[in-house]
Amino acid sequence: MSNKKPHVTLIGAGPGDPDLLTIKGAKALAKADIILYDALVNPSLLELAPQAEKLFVGKRRGCHAYSQNEINELIVSSAYTYGHVVRLKGGDPFVFGRGSEEISYCENFGIETTVIPGITSAIAVPASQGISITQRGVSESFWVITGTTSDHQLSKDVALAAQSSATVVILMGMSKLSEIVSLYKRNRTDNLPVAIIQDGTKEEEKCGYGTIETIEEVVKEKKLANPAIIVIGDVVKNATKLQEYFEEIFYEDEFLFQNLNLTPFSKS
Repeated sequence: MSNKKPHVTLIGAGPGDPDLLTIKGAKALAKADIILYDALVNPSLLELAPQAEKLFVGKRRGCHAYSQNEINELIVSSAYTYGHVVRLKGGDPFVFGRGSEEISYCENFGIETTVIPGITSAIAVPASQGISITQRGVSESFWVITGTTSDHQLSKDVALAAQSSATVVILMGMSKLSEIVSLYKRNRTDNLPVAIIQDGTKEEEKCGYGTIETIEEVVKEKKLANPAIIVIGDVVKNATKLQEYFEEIFYEDEFLFQNLNLTPFSKS
């Protein structure tokens, strides 16, 4: 047992680039006695806390170091053993990060907690590719959806989102890509642009761009896999970096514009 008062700080590590950690998060890391970190955390962030013990508790598809219940118990026991626990999670811990569950568990034991939000990958990763998930005259709203629910099924919200004009951002959805594509084909007649960004904002970042009709082939060709973000909507083709790419796709078939109500790019 530590003589230090137990305290848990939950920090969002951001989308992957270590420079996207907040200043407040960096200050908290420097005061940590132990860090419990996840699989999506950039390992270089641990260098900000040379004084702290480090424990990997990450979960990846098919490989769980600890169950969520075990993680909850580890956080509490570490707080009593070490003092200041930093729970470091990728992105923002309150966006499909189960951060609220971990905080609630700690507070049930009377442990003081602090939450330091992170930059969510749902917005930052598309932005890093010049994709604005809202855009005047194109998209007035956006959905952020988990591709795989707790029972390992595709979220039913994807079907609802597919019927709207909103931009759709799907996290943890690569294993369900064929289902997502089939769902869009059933619910829509337009061949929407799609971006898939793997390891967004990291040095090893990989991207694939296409449409609902072509994106599965793009994924095979570029060997894209998790962790990746799927972005679906007209905002994708309006991204500055991608305009030339989608111009080539959609100008190949003028029938597409005439029958699917797509707005052609203006050629200079």
